[in-house]
Amino acid sequence: MPTDTVHVLGAGGHGRVVIDALQLLGYPNHAIRVRDDRYELHGTTMLGCAVEAPTLQPKGLSGRVHAAVGSAQVRQFLLEGSGLPRDRWLTIAHPRACVALSASLGPGTLVAALAVVGPCAHLDSGVIVNHGAVVDHDCQVGAYTHIAPSASLSGGVRVGARVLIGAGARILPGVRIGDDAVIGAGAVVLTEVPPGQTWTGIPARHAIKESK
Repeated sequence: MPTDTVHVLGAGGHGRVVIDALQLLGYPNHAIRVRDDRYELHGTTMLGCAVEAPTLQPKGLSGRVHAAVGSAQVRQFLLEGSGLPRDRWLTIAHPRACVALSASLGPGTLVAALAVVGPCAHLDSGVIVNHGAVVDHDCQVGAYTHIAPSASLSGGVRVGARVLIGAGARILPGVRIGDDAVIGAGAVVLTEVPPGQTWTGIPARHAIKESK
């Protein structure tokens, strides 16, 4: 049974996803501490685990840490501001996820229930592969990227850092997606996506905001 204290940073919906995975992996409730900046939650519980405020401590945290926030930028800020080295950022694979033996998961990554990470895929630090998402063989996923529920990356896809792949989106084989890009829910991406752009639709195209 795991005994290290785990600080789950974030008491929102994604925090419940992380806590559920930890409990199924055998972590006792007393070893899971949920941290959030909403002081009105201090002293309450989430799925039987104590909630404490604030999220981060001035002198840093002890034990292990996992950032349970969907935003890439916030997740990066919390992990890097936790005061803990990367080898103390807890990587979590739900017991009902399927992770290939040859795949690699970076520190602080979450692979949620029914998600699949294929052979020779590599996930960098702080990645979320959410419920039912697929990262197929030989994919490379950059730090703090979030692959939302039921999205799929076909074989050999390259995804940069802090990317959001929306729920149900499909990325075709070998496509490259640049840092900080956003792929809309349900989009089907056939070609390279430059950094920082938002693409939506079938087939996905650059969503250019109209000037007022």
